[in-house]
Amino acid sequence: MRKMLRRAITGVVVSAWCALGGVRTWAASTAPTPLTPVQMDALVQRAMAAFRVPGIAVGIVKDGQLVYARGYGTRTVGTHEAVDADTVFAIGSNTKAFTTAALSLLVDEGKLHWEDKVIDWLPRFQLQDPWVTREFTVRDLLTHRSGLGLGAGDLMFVPQTDFSREEVLYGLRFLKPASSFRSQFAYDNLLYIVAGELIPAVTGMPWDQFVDSRILRPLGMAGCASGLAALPKGAVLATPHSVVADQVTPIAPMDLQLAAAAGAIHCNVTGMARWMQTQLAGGAIPGGGRLFTAERQQDMWTPQTLLPVGGALAALSHTHFQTYALGWGITDFDGYQRISHNGGVLGMVTQVSLMPELHLGVVVLTNQEDPGPLLSIADAILESYVSSERHDWVGSAKTLLDRAQSDALATDAARAPKSTAPALDMAQRAPFVGHYADPWRGAATVSESDGSLRLVFSRTHSLQGRMDPAGPDLFIVQWDDRSLHADAYVRFRRDYAGQPDAFTMQAVSVRTDFSFDFQDLDFHRVRVPAAP
Repeated sequence: MRKMLRRAITGVVVSAWCALGGVRTWAASTAPTPLTPVQMDALVQRAMAAFRVPGIAVGIVKDGQLVYARGYGTRTVGTHEAVDADTVFAIGSNTKAFTTAALSLLVDEGKLHWEDKVIDWLPRFQLQDPWVTREFTVRDLLTHRSGLGLGAGDLMFVPQTDFSREEVLYGLRFLKPASSFRSQFAYDNLLYIVAGELIPAVTGMPWDQFVDSRILRPLGMAGCASGLAALPKGAVLATPHSVVADQVTPIAPMDLQLAAAAGAIHCNVTGMARWMQTQLAGGAIPGGGRLFTAERQQDMWTPQTLLPVGGALAALSHTHFQTYALGWGITDFDGYQRISHNGGVLGMVTQVSLMPELHLGVVVLTNQEDPGPLLSIADAILESYVSSERHDWVGSAKTLLDRAQSDALATDAARAPKSTAPALDMAQRAPFVGHYADPWRGAATVSESDGSLRLVFSRTHSLQGRMDPAGPDLFIVQWDDRSLHADAYVRFRRDYAGQPDAFTMQAVSVRTDFSFDFQDLDFHRVRVPAAP
């Protein structure tokens, strides 16, 4: 998950509050008092204004009942299309809990075990280290402790590409580890794609069909589906938004079928309420029946990977530990266990929080990338159920994010080239022109156009842009799609003859979403044979 928690298919709630300071205020009452509808309206509307979010939907489940379900604002900025409890949002990485639930069904049926070796089910699965490949278990796919770096390989599906899942699986072998196996937390999406591929390996049924038929339909999650294409006719979707040139701007929705098991589910508050009710009931379906056993529920909520805790998170919510389990983050909030996850795709971020001891669940769905509402609305609601204390969560989140923005700008400035590089003439540009390839991301082309160089990635329409000189053999590529917020340095290496023959990349800004893992690329020049 990105420090800014801005987007991509990421997110367990683990570190966003760590740098936050806040002023504690005290209510007169000595007992928890849940927010009233009027207070809820004020909270959400203030968050929308503070973080410029066009639309938000909020749902609260308590004691097995949906006690609050409401939409705020508009589905698309500048329109009167109101958000309501049935408006559909992309839930991003909240999909991961559905993938672990799907695997849990197979464990309940005795068809799969958490400690099964992945290569026994998917012989084509291969990481760079042969020993790690042999030892990698189903559980390891779900716990973000593979040894790969943060978001490693995400550029195979972000922004939208035409890669296949087979190609993603093959590309894993080229990704270099950033730490030793099972030693550190580093959020990933590709291994959840692999986890999704276990479903057809075991059942012969694709992940999306399995999730639709075995989870969404049995739970009665009307209006929800495993991806955009599977949504029921008549479903009303919220539009994703990004801030471009300081304007909240609608952007095209992402079709994440390639990474379906990591983040493709679309849902609404009423559907997510059914999901939260089932989770809080240990797998029992509202109205009768059972999705998974209580034993599998315990498996999914058992901590696996430790994360650091400290700073203002502990002060504000009296938190003492943070961990990742199987598709869920586990922490404590004012003495209660909190099961939670964030989700994000380009243009939308969402959050689900559960407090099993209180039979309480909260879902927040938004149609803009700013994480502020996730860092304020859910926590304010949870606090009202567990404590008489009251914090200004919206103000504190705004302070946190403004401070993070300021720090990021300072960091970007410190590592930026110290002088402006002169423009290159045609003769100086020519040596860089050519075809290049990275082992896992594939081809890219550097060409000359209108007096400048352009970089164009294969397999996507989004990653192409002008390359501006920034120093000797150093350029900054400015992508044509400004909603990506992912401009990158491009540094060339030269061969012994002094000709550019390879390049590496790095995001210009530390605010760039981690799914743009440019730092993992290593492009080398490809000699293309002349046409016959």
